[in-house]
Amino acid sequence: MIGIDDGVPAPLGAHFDGRGVNFAVFSEHATAVDLCLFEAGERHEHQTIRLPCRTDDVWHCYLRGVFPGQLYGYRVHGPWDPAQGHRFNPAKLLLDPYAREIRGRLRWHDALYGHRRALQREDQIDRRDSAIHMPKAVVTAPDLAAQSHLVSRRPLAETVIYEAHVKALTQRHPAVPEAERGTYAALAHPAIIEHLLKLGVTAIELLPIQSFVDDRFLVEKGLCNFWGYSPLNYFAPEPRYLGPTGIGGLKAAIRELAAAEIEVYLDVVYNHTAEADRLGPTLSFRGIDNASYYKLDPADRRRDMDCTGCGNTLDLDHPRVMQLVLDSLRHWVTAYGVAGFRFDLATCLGRTPHDFSRKAAFFQAVAQDPVLASIKMIAEPWDIGAGGYQLGGYPKGWSEWNDQFRDSVRGFWRGDPGMLAKVTQGLSGSREIFGPSGRAPQASINYVASHDGYTLADVVAYEDKHNLANGEDNRDGHGHNLSRNYGVEGETEDPAILALRHRQKRNLFATILLAQGVPMLLMGDERSRSQKGNNNAYAQDNETNWVDWENDPDPGLASFVANLTRLRREQPALRRRAFLTGNPIDPDEALRDVHWLSPNGEEMDARDWGDDNRQTFGMQIGNDLPEADRLLVLVNAAEAACDFTLAPVVGGPWVAIFDTTRPIGQVQGAQALFLPGTRIRLDGRSLLVLRARPAAAYGAGFARG
Repeated sequence: MIGIDDGVPAPLGAHFDGRGVNFAVFSEHATAVDLCLFEAGERHEHQTIRLPCRTDDVWHCYLRGVFPGQLYGYRVHGPWDPAQGHRFNPAKLLLDPYAREIRGRLRWHDALYGHRRALQREDQIDRRDSAIHMPKAVVTAPDLAAQSHLVSRRPLAETVIYEAHVKALTQRHPAVPEAERGTYAALAHPAIIEHLLKLGVTAIELLPIQSFVDDRFLVEKGLCNFWGYSPLNYFAPEPRYLGPTGIGGLKAAIRELAAAEIEVYLDVVYNHTAEADRLGPTLSFRGIDNASYYKLDPADRRRDMDCTGCGNTLDLDHPRVMQLVLDSLRHWVTAYGVAGFRFDLATCLGRTPHDFSRKAAFFQAVAQDPVLASIKMIAEPWDIGAGGYQLGGYPKGWSEWNDQFRDSVRGFWRGDPGMLAKVTQGLSGSREIFGPSGRAPQASINYVASHDGYTLADVVAYEDKHNLANGEDNRDGHGHNLSRNYGVEGETEDPAILALRHRQKRNLFATILLAQGVPMLLMGDERSRSQKGNNNAYAQDNETNWVDWENDPDPGLASFVANLTRLRREQPALRRRAFLTGNPIDPDEALRDVHWLSPNGEEMDARDWGDDNRQTFGMQIGNDLPEADRLLVLVNAAEAACDFTLAPVVGGPWVAIFDTTRPIGQVQGAQALFLPGTRIRLDGRSLLVLRARPAAAYGAGFARG
C-alpha cells in the first residue's frame, strides 16, 4: 500500500531510498502538479496523486511502497495563456525532465498538442488525454557504482577523436551477434574495440544518445531522426539502442572502452528540444513551464526565440534550466563514465540573454564545477541567431570544431586559388583564431568530414548533393561542399579516376593528422564509406549510414590511417602544447620552431605568400626538446610533379618516413639520407614527410645546417 509524505525538494527527479521514492519537479508558474502512476501495459494511469508541497517552486512528495520499475508521468495545472507564454494543459501527460530511464516510444497523434492542431487554432486548448501516446518515465534503482573513476583525463594533445553513431557503426559488423547489432553493448564488442585501437583512436564521440524523438514530418514520410538531434530528455539513454542488456549494456560498453584506454564523448543537444515552436507538441518542458524553460520573444511571448532552426531555444539564463543542464552533464560523468561532451549549436548556451558572451554564466559554472572542470568540453561554435558564428570566441578550457580548417584543407587539395595562407594556418594550429583567447592549439578540433556533410569518400567523388531520399526535393543540406569528382559524378570503374580519388583521400587524412591541434575522424572514412552524395543523411536508418564491414573499395586506407596516428604518437613535434611562433629554438642556432619553405630551397617571402596560385610549400617544425626529431612536411597540391630543394637553412640530413603516394603511407626499410641542397621529386597531389634526427644521432660526420 502506498503512503504519502511531504518529501523533500532536492534532488530533482524520482529517487528511491530503499523504502520508497521521493518525487520532485520544478515549475515556477504552475498552480498544481499531479503525479500519475502507471502499470505496464496500462493505457491510462491507475493512480493520480496531487503533489502536496511546494518549496522554492519545486513540487514534491514522498511515496512509501513505490519501488524501482514504477512507471510515471506528470500532469501540470496552470494558466492557459499563450499570449503570456503559459501553455499549461493537464490533459497532457508530461515526461519528467529528470527521468533516468524511459519506457515506450512516442506515437504521433494530434492529442499530443496542447492546442487544437487540426483546427489550426494555436490559442484554443485541446483537452484530449495524451497518455496513451506518450512514453513513460521509469523509477530507477540507486546507482551505487559510480563510474566517474573511468575517466582517464588523457591530455587533449594526445587525443585522436572518432565521431561515430551507435547503430551505424555496429549494425553490419559480422562479428557482432545479431541481437547486439545496433545497440550500446555492441560498442564493447572486441571486434569494434580492436578496430579502434588499430586505427590509433583514443576517444569515440557518439552522436546523440540522450533520448530523442522521430519528428512527425519524418515519420509521415516513413523516415526517422537517425542522427538524434531532437532531444526529449537529457538524463535517459535513447531506448532504441538498449537491446537485451538495457542500460547496463551502455555502462559496460563505456567500462570496456575505458579499459582499452578509449574515452567516450557524447554529442549533446542542450540548445533546443523536440517540442519545436509554438505549434509543436506538449511532451515535457512546454507543459511543465514553457515560460521558464524556453527563450520567448519579449515583443510577443506566444512566440519562441529560435536560434537553432528547430523552433525553440532553451533558456539557460533561468537558474533552474541551467541546473538541469549541469545536473545532466554530471549525471553522464558520474553514472556512466563519460569523459567529454561535444555541444551542438553551442553558441545558444552562451546567449545572455540574446548576445553571445564567453563570460556567460554557463561557461563560468562549468569552469568551477568540481566534476565538470576537468572534462573535455567541445563546442560547435555557431547557431543561426544574430552573431551566431563564434569560432575562436569560447573561453579557456573549451575546444571548438574548426570548420575553417575543414574548408581550407578541402579547397587547397582540390586546387582552389588563394588557399595557401589558410591551409598553413590550419596546419600550425590556427593561432590567429584561438591565440587571442589565451588558448593552445588543442582548442582546434581539426576535421575534414563529420556527420554533417559529405563523408571523406564523397568529398572526392561528388560535386552536387544527392539528397532526394530525404524527401525534401533535394532542398536540404548545404550547397557549399568544396568537393570535386575528378571527372565522373559518383561511382565509376575508371582506374585513373579511382587512383586519384584514393590519393586525395590519403592527402586529406594526412593533413588532418599532421596538423597541430586535435584530429577528428569520421566513422567509416577509413573504409571509404559513401553516402552516395547525400550530405544530410540525418533521416536514413539504412545502408546509407551504416558502415559496410565486408566491402572495402580502398583496402589499404585503414592501414594508412593507422600508420599516420602512429607517426603522430611517435613525434612530439606534431603534438605541441604551445603555438608555433617562428622564434628560434636555441638562441645560438638559426633553426626556429617553424620554417615555411619554397621549392627553390629558400624561406618563403612576401611574394610567395601573396601568390594566389601557389600550391607547393614546405613546413619544417621542431620541438623544444633537444632529443626530439625535427620534421619536414613537403606538400604539392598541383597536378604536375615538381622538384623541391631541401633548404640549407633547416639543415639535415633528412630521411623520408611517410609518403601519400604509397597505399599505406609508411616508407619502410633503410632509406637514403638527403643532405641540405638535395633536390627531391614531389609527385603531383602528394605529401611527403621527412625526419631529421638530433645532431648527436648522426655523429660528427654531419652538420646540422
